[in-house]
Amino acid sequence: MSTKNIFRILLLVGTLISLYFVPWPIVKAWSKPLPDSVQEQVNEAIDMGFDGIIVYVDLEGEQPAYFAAGYKNKENKIPADPHALFKIASVGKLYNALAIAKLVRNDKLSLDKTLADYLPELVGRIEYADEITLRMMVQHRSGIPNYTDTFNYWAAPKETNDEKLALVLDLPANFKPDQDYEYSNTNYLLLSRIINRVLGYDSFQYIKEEILTPLNLTNTFGSIHDVNLDDVMSGYYVGYDSDLKTDNIGSILATAEDLGIFIRALNDGSVFKDKEEQEIYSSIYKYGHTGLIPGYQTIAKYHKDIDAVVIQFTNTVNFDGYNWNLSEVEYNRILKILRKKGLH
Repeated sequence: MSTKNIFRILLLVGTLISLYFVPWPIVKAWSKPLPDSVQEQVNEAIDMGFDGIIVYVDLEGEQPAYFAAGYKNKENKIPADPHALFKIASVGKLYNALAIAKLVRNDKLSLDKTLADYLPELVGRIEYADEITLRMMVQHRSGIPNYTDTFNYWAAPKETNDEKLALVLDLPANFKPDQDYEYSNTNYLLLSRIINRVLGYDSFQYIKEEILTPLNLTNTFGSIHDVNLDDVMSGYYVGYDSDLKTDNIGSILATAEDLGIFIRALNDGSVFKDKEEQEIYSSIYKYGHTGLIPGYQTIAKYHKDIDAVVIQFTNTVNFDGYNWNLSEVEYNRILKILRKKGLH
């Protein structure tokens, strides 16, 4: 066999191997012709494998629009409700970071004080506790291990903060303070504990008083125990039959509308009491977020180019494969429609 033919065979084999690894579900979802409306695109999410989806769009100059497809609860064939409550997972960090900024502005907290200053009992239990500042924890630059990264965590998630914290006590730091970045839910668990300690009451109560009530957000809650379960969208994990909505994992719950109003207020500055408070926040955290836990995926962002807040909830999760990527494809296709055609 000639060298030329050998080369052709190797090239063919290489091509076939590379095609095997192409994420075809993503390619297919992204390359489909763009539909004429947001609702049509929302409907397509069901073909991507999501049991239910909710989308909220606050586009400048338009009344807020609500879209839904699939099921709120698939066992009972209850249609998706755009006003259902949803576990927003890590999107809740926006509220907590804002609470920190407000407390710093009011001289109740200092970004430069350390974990040891506020929770001295953790000295010797969390490495570098005397060097890790509040600013580092807010910005995920502490090096404290992430409790949700512990082996098989989501198979049986812990319900109390003490149980969650116990998973990382006495572990070595992942890196020295402020020497790297690594997302860690433990940072925000500790920040909530610090707020509780300084104020003498629950951090979510402070969020409610200082953030939710001024914005008239009456459909945002701190725990699954604070809501009527019938109002909550069911959550599913691929290959697992049970409804995950009753799991108490410490997530804030909100309607898409409440979350959208909050994201708008955060980005237009109306949630801040003054410019100094806004500057403090801008120095420590971001203005949009995503969230992912078993059963619940959230994308919550403001898009300056079209002056729009777009919230997307999807209630089917699979940590393996392309599930999260497909939710991002869905979201980006909705944005593409809004940029080309608006809501009409």
